[in-house]
Amino acid sequence: MKMKLLVIGDEKRARRYLPENPITDKVKMIVCPRDATEVELLRAGADADFILADAIAPVSRSLIERMPRLKMIHSEGVAYHAIDLEAARERGIFVCNCRGVNAGAVAEQAVLLMLGLLRNVVPGDRAVREGKQIAVKERAMVEGIRELSDCRVGLIGFGATGQATARLLSAFGCRVLYHSTHRADPDTERKCRVMWASRESVISECDIVSLHVPVTPETEKMVDAGFLEKMRPGAYLINTSRGELMDHEALRDALMNGAVAGAGLDTLYPEPVTADNPIASLPEDCPGRVLLSPHIGGITGGTFTRAHQMVWENIERIAKRKRPERIVNGL
Repeated sequence: MKMKLLVIGDEKRARRYLPENPITDKVKMIVCPRDATEVELLRAGADADFILADAIAPVSRSLIERMPRLKMIHSEGVAYHAIDLEAARERGIFVCNCRGVNAGAVAEQAVLLMLGLLRNVVPGDRAVREGKQIAVKERAMVEGIRELSDCRVGLIGFGATGQATARLLSAFGCRVLYHSTHRADPDTERKCRVMWASRESVISECDIVSLHVPVTPETEKMVDAGFLEKMRPGAYLINTSRGELMDHEALRDALMNGAVAGAGLDTLYPEPVTADNPIASLPEDCPGRVLLSPHIGGITGGTFTRAHQMVWENIERIAKRKRPERIVNGL
């Protein structure tokens, strides 16, 4: 009897990135869309051995408790906050992620957002299309354009993505500070050309503050009014992690009153983002202060190729009665 994998996500993606691994012939794959109801998921895959979940697809306690053969829940990405970790742990079900799989891709997006804000990319594009190129250019020459190399960049969080971002920034000649609960070893700091600093120093001393932490009870809405008030005048906020890290109303207020010069955001909350989101609906008198991207930092082809390879390798490990890798729920 074949083992079964319930995929909660996009079927085209699940099949496109299916790796060349013999284990795929021994597992029946059942795919349900990310917005499928729990009833639909159970109807399709109540007897599944594994779940592969889109990184923002919820996997509830109720679903977990009604799947008697379930052995592993695997995030398709790095995030796992939508999975009930405790419910899985209680039943001895592994929850795994693809830690580090998209670090380089997300780092590129973070630097893109930094450069886009410093160079006023969106307003500049609009100005050229409207025949206002010279006026914008002359104003920029008077006001000045800040180079990334002139900026002190602060990273909050220094896991795989934070380290990849630091390595890219070193090529620009930036001075990079970071704060992490667990300080990196001296060799890693030297290779990434970074200096550890307190959280308060990173927030208050840097021209750009970039978030690289997961969503946890401790980090949810960490960017609140108090955080934003500590940022130095003219500083920018970059978030390529999760929208839940930010208090959107507080950030909106800080952008409107000029307390924060701008924000480059690859993710907002909730998703999908609607037109009335506090950040997406900023008034027109805040031009260029926000640069948004549609949560694409980590969804490159290379990322998905590596991620699905990781997932199927973990399925193979369990099939061979071995422990999977990158367990996140403490088993």
